[in-house]
Amino acid sequence: MSEDTPKFWFPAKRYGWGWGIANCWQGWVVQIGYIALLIAGAKLFLPQQRKQFWILLLVSTAVLIAIHWVKGEKPLAWRWGK
Repeated sequence: MSEDTPKFWFPAKRYGWGWGIANCWQGWVVQIGYIALLIAGAKLFLPQQRKQFWILLLVSTAVLIAIHWVKGEKPLAWRWGK
């Protein structure tokens, strides 16, 4: 890993709990892929196949959170901006 490559794809948020905006291209690919998958799923499944869309939404969101947990800075506590 080079000096300019960030250690985490998703830094912890400055305020609150969770992750902020991606800080490298890999993180942006994950975020854009998630949004593209949901848009494609909405066009494919809605309005007739709502159950399949909800399954896609829940599974893809769980995968997104798992990627954030593995490749992001660990949000161990609520942050107050320090």
